[in-house]
Amino acid sequence: MVGAAGDSGALRASLAQVRTEVGKAVVAQDGAVTGLIIALLARGHVLLEGVPGVAKTLLVRALSHALSLDTKRVQFTPDLMPGDVTGSLIYDAKAGEFEFRKGPVFTNIMLADEINRTPPKTQSALLEAMEERQVSVDGVSLPLPVPFIVAATMNPIEYEGTYTLPEAQLDRFLLKLVLDIPERDAEIEVLRRHAAGFNPRDLAGAGVTAVLGADQLAAAQAAAAAVGVSDDVMAYVVDLARATRQSPSVKLGVSPRGTTALLASAKAWAWLSGYDSITPDHVQAMVLPVWRHRIQLRPEAELEGVSVDAILRAIMQQVQVPI
Repeated sequence: MVGAAGDSGALRASLAQVRTEVGKAVVAQDGAVTGLIIALLARGHVLLEGVPGVAKTLLVRALSHALSLDTKRVQFTPDLMPGDVTGSLIYDAKAGEFEFRKGPVFTNIMLADEINRTPPKTQSALLEAMEERQVSVDGVSLPLPVPFIVAATMNPIEYEGTYTLPEAQLDRFLLKLVLDIPERDAEIEVLRRHAAGFNPRDLAGAGVTAVLGADQLAAAQAAAAAVGVSDDVMAYVVDLARATRQSPSVKLGVSPRGTTALLASAKAWAWLSGYDSITPDHVQAMVLPVWRHRIQLRPEAELEGVSVDAILRAIMQQVQVPI
């Protein structure tokens, strides 16, 4: 057990160094970096929401670089076809048969850029890949690389040319992280780096180095999954979810998939924080990023300007916390 604890400590230290490496390229987005690491530990997908130009794409690329993981980027546009994502059958005239040419989904971290700018038909092509970690072609299932997560950036829905993502697809994302415009000092630091010659397309030149590999990440995933949880804390998660379904402002509350997602995320956060078991604090810390995209408000609540985050905060104040 001592060796296992030591291994966990070394893995946690490496993941802390990953945050440092990403910080060499991305300024003042520590929360988003931690959220992405939690998603990797919990084997979940991530939505990154923010206005254009807040380094969503650079953040994912820098994280992939620091973890020695392969990453591919797909720019989602209104004319993007499902085969452009998963791959397609190409006729080989020499062999006289069809050959499957793999699409960009065959990678470790797929960056789906501006995912809500493409119609639902193409978005649905991702569902099997996200849920089953495989792509089915001509009756044959092809497994995706391990690890595999989708990191999808999206523009706020009020922006022109955006589509509302289907509920079934939203529910497949473990976390939704919101990237805000940086504070004044942070924005000055961004300009300072660019003035000094920083090139967002040259991560190695920016000093970002790989500090972790796929094998170490798999060990960290196993350690996070082994974090303990008491019956009281599990009941607390369920009570929070039931409270979302009973809220008068909510049309669609959190599903059972949402409760398992919260549990997995809380385990990852507890392990990252050095705990052997989940506390209510770990649950509360993950409620907003795990549930904010799983709740649908009633039209009258939206008209009144009620936000999902405000409802979730109110629910956490109302539901009794286990001691």
